[in-house]
Amino acid sequence: MNNNQSKIAVIIGAGPAGLTAAFELLEKTKNIKPIIFEAGDYIGGISRTMDYKGNKMDIGPHRFFSKSDRVMEWWKKILPMQTTNTGLDKTDKVMLVCSRLSRIFFLRKFFDYPVQLNSNTISNLGIFRMLKIGFSYIKIRLFPIKNEKSLEDFFINRFGIELYRTFFKNYTEKVWGVSCSKIDPEWGAQRIKGLSITKILTHFIKQTFFSKSSIEQKNTETSLIEQFLYPKLGAGQMWEEVAGAVKKQGAEIFLNHQIISLKQSGNQIIEVTVKNLSTDEVIAQKGDFFFSSMPVKELVENLIPAAHPEILNIAHGLMYRDYIMVSLLLKKMKIKNKTNIKTINNIIPDKWIYIQEPDVKIGRAVIFNNWVPYIVKDINNTIWMGLEYFCNEGDELWSKSDDDFIQFAIDEFVKINMIEKQDVLDSTIVRVKKAYPAYFGSYKDFGKIKKFTDSFENLFLIGRNGMHKYNNQDHSMLTAMTAVENIKNNIKTKDNIWSVNTEQDYHESK
Repeated sequence: MNNNQSKIAVIIGAGPAGLTAAFELLEKTKNIKPIIFEAGDYIGGISRTMDYKGNKMDIGPHRFFSKSDRVMEWWKKILPMQTTNTGLDKTDKVMLVCSRLSRIFFLRKFFDYPVQLNSNTISNLGIFRMLKIGFSYIKIRLFPIKNEKSLEDFFINRFGIELYRTFFKNYTEKVWGVSCSKIDPEWGAQRIKGLSITKILTHFIKQTFFSKSSIEQKNTETSLIEQFLYPKLGAGQMWEEVAGAVKKQGAEIFLNHQIISLKQSGNQIIEVTVKNLSTDEVIAQKGDFFFSSMPVKELVENLIPAAHPEILNIAHGLMYRDYIMVSLLLKKMKIKNKTNIKTINNIIPDKWIYIQEPDVKIGRAVIFNNWVPYIVKDINNTIWMGLEYFCNEGDELWSKSDDDFIQFAIDEFVKINMIEKQDVLDSTIVRVKKAYPAYFGSYKDFGKIKKFTDSFENLFLIGRNGMHKYNNQDHSMLTAMTAVENIKNNIKTKDNIWSVNTEQDYHESK
């Protein structure tokens, strides 16, 4: 690379992957200028923070925890951990240490998440169901499914058919909208590989007899961690800070700018055409390197000249799951805190509640009060929470009007005895398209897409949608970091980018 020559890196998407790519390019290469095009009017992708009348809400939200030291130190470089002995308790530009508590709501009762073999679980399920779970687990350990063809096989092999049916099947099918028998087992291999009954029991023993681990929690499965970091003003604060930092170093960020075509020549991408969604103006931007976190389906479909019909057909068949959050401002909740955990106004202490009940569509609820107190306008007198739904664009749920959907969500939360309707003070709704890349549809042939896109030497697919891979934000960041290292070190292969979140240390559980 000629260090005297200024080059352009076109980055598609201003989420964690795209912003990390820009930051790393400026830090590591010195001669490459990032130009970021973001179709939305916000920074941070699905890791953004929105404000509704002074109450902040996060999509997800997204914990700041990683087994990668590099990512943890990167985050703390942008927003250091708050401590009382350094003066950082007097600034908003910090991350707080948060304790982790999530529970499963099933049979109108709370269960530990992940499920623990303790008196609460036994009491809630009953001896008969517990015996069935135990015997089915022993049976599958003796006679495992030898060829795992689906996510259902994956679950059953690790937990037994009864535990799968009790705690995995219904929620997973709410998330994806299809039977677990139709989902590729790779989703489980990526998201749940490290979790097992043995790991859960071991963690329970350690938790009972030993003190809490440090924030790093290196030897703990990600779904079992007890604490994590979180920006004082919400997850989006991190990415707003990163955006500000890269702009100060010369990067350009264009919001409301959608990629409508990518021009290819030989084994290079040479130019993108971009539409300003605010003015309808169309511009062309040439570049030396191209980083894409846009849905790979759209990237392939927008190539000029068009991709081979077989590749286009696979791209057309890639599927996604869309997301809706209804946020409610409440006077109080009907359900009471029966734990020994102290909270402001003694509300239930959960950060997330996984709704396993089959008679409602709601998948998960988040109580923002329990994340950090600074994101709720009147934390002493109100409860601010989000009700999460998973759907497909155009289906029955997605097609409801905003008002009808909000009323539908309130009615469901009343139905499972969480709230009383008269305690709802205010509400709003957020819709997110293509929130989750799916491991069904034409996904079985995704290797051909990967081989095709990897053939462009200067194109780097990064992030969740960019790689059609259910990455967390730390994994998305690592894909961007690895891509920049490849440019810096003139590494042509993309294998190391695709290998992020396939190694044991990076697995996340759901």
